[in-house]
Amino acid sequence: MEKVKIQSLDKNYSANIFVKRPEKYRELKEISDRYEKMIPMGSCSSYVPASFCNDNLSILMTKFNKIIEFDKVNKTITVEAGIKISELLQFTLKNKLWIPQIPGYPSITLGGIVATNAHGKSSAFHGTIRQQIKEILIYHKTHGWLNLSKDENKKIFDLTIGGFGLTGTIVQVKLKLEDFIGYNFKTSLIKTNSLIDTINNFNEENKEVYQYSWNRSDNITNLGKGFIFKNEINSIENSSVDTRGLYHDTNKLESNFKFNLWNNFTIKFSQFLYYNFHLQKKDKIFFENFRKIIFPFSGKEMYFKMFGRNGLIESQIIVPAKKINQIIDEIEFNLKKELPEITLLSIKKIKGECNYLRFENDGFCITFDFVRNKKSLNFMENLDSICQNNQLIPSIIKDSRLRLNTIKICYNAYDQFKKDLNEFDNRRIYRSQLSDILEL
Repeated sequence: MEKVKIQSLDKNYSANIFVKRPEKYRELKEISDRYEKMIPMGSCSSYVPASFCNDNLSILMTKFNKIIEFDKVNKTITVEAGIKISELLQFTLKNKLWIPQIPGYPSITLGGIVATNAHGKSSAFHGTIRQQIKEILIYHKTHGWLNLSKDENKKIFDLTIGGFGLTGTIVQVKLKLEDFIGYNFKTSLIKTNSLIDTINNFNEENKEVYQYSWNRSDNITNLGKGFIFKNEINSIENSSVDTRGLYHDTNKLESNFKFNLWNNFTIKFSQFLYYNFHLQKKDKIFFENFRKIIFPFSGKEMYFKMFGRNGLIESQIIVPAKKINQIIDEIEFNLKKELPEITLLSIKKIKGECNYLRFENDGFCITFDFVRNKKSLNFMENLDSICQNNQLIPSIIKDSRLRLNTIKICYNAYDQFKKDLNEFDNRRIYRSQLSDILEL
């Protein structure tokens, strides 16, 4: 057994943990049966402490990375949960198939994607990964091997998707695949002058289009100015997808810098350059590499490293369309009041149904990256109040500083999730620092 010190990606939590890395199903069972408290772990890329707990066992699943079964005719694939999303895509794209709900880092494992109910840039059309999952195989110390689906152990199936690994170790996942014909993305830009202007310029999505915004946040004058990016799959008959570079490892996002390098000057300078570079492209159509679109931070790990040892705060909230104008006004008022240092501000459309603790609903998803300081924390307190007062949904898996009170108010099914989870695992064998924060 190995004992290591680990941190959440946002640097807000750290722990000394024990790690076991099973390679076979028998080993996984033996390890699970031997210990009293544990949590599965994938790529360790989570912003929050979802895969570790102080002095607890983390079961590292990266050796479980095989393709079990592939049915090209029925467009399904069964794979082990430790496979990286880049490895899965490497295989499926060669067969002109894929899953569209792809998180932004190629090293994230499928088990982590399921446990967080991840969504991609095409979330307005495809929703979250939940839409692609047909079956899940888990191992639980008390219940043994369990097959989960909409038809078998449905309650545990629903608890597991977006359940932060608390129902046991996800071992295999059967996915429904979608057609993918093309080899790159055709990109166009819509220039916007404000956050409201951005909202008004979002179009209805289709399955061929990724649509999201980048908005300036470097000062009040420029607030909200930016672009809507429309990335359309460039469908060409008999073409093949260029999968080179999908294995680029973004699993080394920790910073060696002691001090934060993001400040008013570097934020203004970087956003000025980014805005003016893309301003030249606003009326043009251009083509971009597949990897660059689906993994935008691949090769850009310096962005995370620049936050230094204090880390960052990332916040995502879902706002219903009928409330979006009001919420934008409230957000802008508080931004002007607190003047937090924001390195990233982005908006996209999303669809789904919020159940249990899944970050999912119909509306607009607004993302912020903040420098961790007093101004940012003050703004985040105000944002929490906005979420509580308007029943908005904040992402639990992105923001580790969220208070339990906010989560209980914003997630109507919190009590039901806790009740059903404890009925299934009344000994609370599977726990993490995140589950402690959530008091599950």
